[in-house]
Amino acid sequence: MSNSQRNTLNLEQCEIISHDHFGGDQHLLRLNAPQIAAEAKAGSFVHLKTDPTHPLRRPISIMRVSQREGWIELLYKVFGEGTQELTGRTVGEKLSLIGPIGKPFAAHMARPRTLLIGGGVGMPPMVFLADELREIKGAYQPFVILGSEVPFPFTARPSQIIVPGVDDDVIGAMPLLEDWGIPSRMATKQGYPGCLDGYVTDLARQWLDVLDEEQLKEVEIFSCGPHPMLEAVAALAKEYHIPCQVSMEEFMACGIGGCAGCVIEVQTDTGTEMKRVCVDGPVFDARQVFG
Repeated sequence: MSNSQRNTLNLEQCEIISHDHFGGDQHLLRLNAPQIAAEAKAGSFVHLKTDPTHPLRRPISIMRVSQREGWIELLYKVFGEGTQELTGRTVGEKLSLIGPIGKPFAAHMARPRTLLIGGGVGMPPMVFLADELREIKGAYQPFVILGSEVPFPFTARPSQIIVPGVDDDVIGAMPLLEDWGIPSRMATKQGYPGCLDGYVTDLARQWLDVLDEEQLKEVEIFSCGPHPMLEAVAALAKEYHIPCQVSMEEFMACGIGGCAGCVIEVQTDTGTEMKRVCVDGPVFDARQVFG
């Protein structure tokens, strides 16, 4: 881990401001974490102690921050004992967090048509990135695609923002993004109203297919979600000759680069290297991971 990464890690005891619960065993935490909020970037995460009696921390992506008010939001899904314990933590209690950790997404102004694709618990970094991009007034035109096979952790509403190429009946949008003026659409195989009956890549293809050659040169893709989804997104980006950054999801023990328990194979200019998802990532060039 580089010195710069060490300098940006904070250990904070963070008070729970709110803890909301949604279908599909999904939960949204807002925490008072001014040090982490001041330094977090889209794609970075925290390593959270779910319960004082549980020795191992859990990595959770950051969905939103307010530097001014000093809070962060974390959306998580129950996967095991630790996250199940976390669901019982209440407003006013404190949680131990280390963060922000990891290399974030990096948008490039030469490609202002940013396509953000999030699946499941990979949705939060896309929301965070959309928030960052909208703060750079007029520089980017983000379009967010969200996918889930359990109920979405928000109540979708009909979008008032037209998205060229997308089927007219695919109209459901994330209210937060809609309020920000950022177009979003949803995909699922579960038949949820307003969603495309298909995969996030099907929805992305509808949008990409109406862009001309010059417009495609302005597109950059960012994605986070389960491994099969990221592999499909990487293949789509390769097909359309579009640069793509992916945030990898791996099990982590220490979360700060010491244990090497989250290493993956990455192709570099000098050959295959083993990289730690926690500190060398979690964001990588899709071509380096998937070819």
